[in-house]
Amino acid sequence: MSGIHIETSRKCSSWSFAAITHILKTKLARIPSRTLESVAVKSWEIAPNVTSVTPPAYFLPDQIERITGWRFANEHPRRVVEGGITIDHGSTRGFLLKDVWLIDGAFYKDDAHSWMSPRSSRLPRIHIDNEIDRGAVYCTAGGNKWFGSWLMDDCVTYPLACAEGIPVTTKKETNLHAPGYENWLNMKPARVNNTFFRELVIFGDLNNNQHKHQRFRTLKERLLSHVNVSAHPGVFLLRGASGDPRLLQNEMELAEYLRDRRGFRILDTTKIAVPDIVAACAGARTVVGVEGSQLIHGVILLQPGCSILTLQPPDRFVSSYKHVADREQNHFGFVVGKTKGEAFYIDPVEVERTLDLFPA
Repeated sequence: MSGIHIETSRKCSSWSFAAITHILKTKLARIPSRTLESVAVKSWEIAPNVTSVTPPAYFLPDQIERITGWRFANEHPRRVVEGGITIDHGSTRGFLLKDVWLIDGAFYKDDAHSWMSPRSSRLPRIHIDNEIDRGAVYCTAGGNKWFGSWLMDDCVTYPLACAEGIPVTTKKETNLHAPGYENWLNMKPARVNNTFFRELVIFGDLNNNQHKHQRFRTLKERLLSHVNVSAHPGVFLLRGASGDPRLLQNEMELAEYLRDRRGFRILDTTKIAVPDIVAACAGARTVVGVEGSQLIHGVILLQPGCSILTLQPPDRFVSSYKHVADREQNHFGFVVGKTKGEAFYIDPVEVERTLDLFPA
């Protein structure tokens, strides 16, 4: 692989010893860990911040009162879904570090480190296998764990990494659909672990500024260029029992209800490949399904003015797609279900009434 130098075992042994010395000195001295950004030798702005006022979500009366728990937020989602909040979307930045170790899923530099993947064992395998002169990390801890974050965040950062060095990811095992997307997006990353970087570029790229919007749109256009696009009412993306548990008891009933009454397409993405998924989702005016990573297949292809309707368990409300919808000029709505044993149930009539709230 271009730019990656596999050294002799003698050189690798010296790296491994240096890595062990570094980690032990940090631990024994009880030095508080810092962020990798704080030990960068250089940082620069790739894109400026922007400010926006959030629009309200679309939902029926009494839906907010059903919410009993939430994830990936520090407060009740009421303020987010009611809108009217002025948000400063921070800038996109790059950071250059020198002499960095990647060991068992974590980057180490001086007294700073950052985890990208869970440890493969309780004690890290401190053995350096190879060296990269200049790498650029586009993956995130979230993207390594959740497919939705990988496609809507990591893949959007990939072009930044290509411009700075060898695009690097620590992700060992790929999702079922990741190879298909990488192929259509012409992504050719270096998948590495236990590596010494003479120079490493990392990015602060989780802010929803206009530069990220443009890269997200470019990614969408590349995917759509592979298929014929014609407008249709929407897709219902089944989740089933995949991923973190949030089982919708009447999921298929809802999907068939929207197929029969609204002309929606039903997609089980666990059973079809990326070309078929993109072909089915392209041109959809609305994407519907249980909140989760499977929705990103449709969300990433929506044109401005189209809609996302998430079906939410009452004890696990997530508003991640609201932020994406706001940035991409899409409409976001939700229906909160009612607990039924270990699952939850959603009234089909409430789904249809919420769809009617979206602008035509």
